[in-house]
Amino acid sequence: MRYVVRYGTMRFVGEFSAKGPAEYARSEQVIVRSHRGTEWGEILCAATERTAEYLGSTDVKGKILRTATPDDDQQRDAIRLQERESFEGCREVIAERKMQMQLVDVEQLFGGEKIVFYYLAESRVDFRELVKVLAKKFRMRIEMRQIGVRDEAKLLADYGDCGKPVCCNTHLQQMPPVSMKMAKLQKATLDPTKISGRCGRLKCCLRYEYDTYEQYRKELPRVGKWIVTRDGKGKVLAQEILARKVLVSYEDNRRALVDEADVLTVVGSEEAKSS
Repeated sequence: MRYVVRYGTMRFVGEFSAKGPAEYARSEQVIVRSHRGTEWGEILCAATERTAEYLGSTDVKGKILRTATPDDDQQRDAIRLQERESFEGCREVIAERKMQMQLVDVEQLFGGEKIVFYYLAESRVDFRELVKVLAKKFRMRIEMRQIGVRDEAKLLADYGDCGKPVCCNTHLQQMPPVSMKMAKLQKATLDPTKISGRCGRLKCCLRYEYDTYEQYRKELPRVGKWIVTRDGKGKVLAQEILARKVLVSYEDNRRALVDEADVLTVVGSEEAKSS
């Protein structure tokens, strides 16, 4: 049987196979073997065609070894203490060597295969000597991974302005492209401080309903078009996209909100002038 599992500090999600008749429940903590090594994971759900479509792949990421035990909990706590020490130790080495990089987080795999250091840098950093020093210091395989500001939020952020855990560290697989055009179309405030997420970039949630807004916008008469309704002919002044209505200025200077279903036809400006 296969399950969808969340694992790793970066909250990777993938399908994992499970041997034997054992069944795993949602949110159950498990020990898995991924391509990176032995890791701590969390069962999200059983794998289905729908989850495969969401994940964009049916490739098996690894195996579920077993349910986490109290001993595993103690080992995990010990690893977290080691991660703090590793973080401080790495930051000291970076400061000593005056390297142009900012250490963000550290991850030690549950099985002890390696330590991953996540960092920010404006340009490429030659960290070969740093890796040698860290490998000697911690006696473990070292991996340095450069990340962006959105990844930093994924690692460190907790809650968004909505009061819920930030999307990037709960369910988002990829960071969707977001533009001011999306905010304008949804008539959101254009104040950057109010539509920016914990990463300082435009909020990912602006992308969620954009396709629906765009579809409805195309189905409504465009602003500036002349239309014919049961109440006469008028010019579209604005669109109320989610309400599926348009604000119309009639030839007798009346203004009214007209439902999309009440629009009989759309005519061009030239046709409107000549009629």
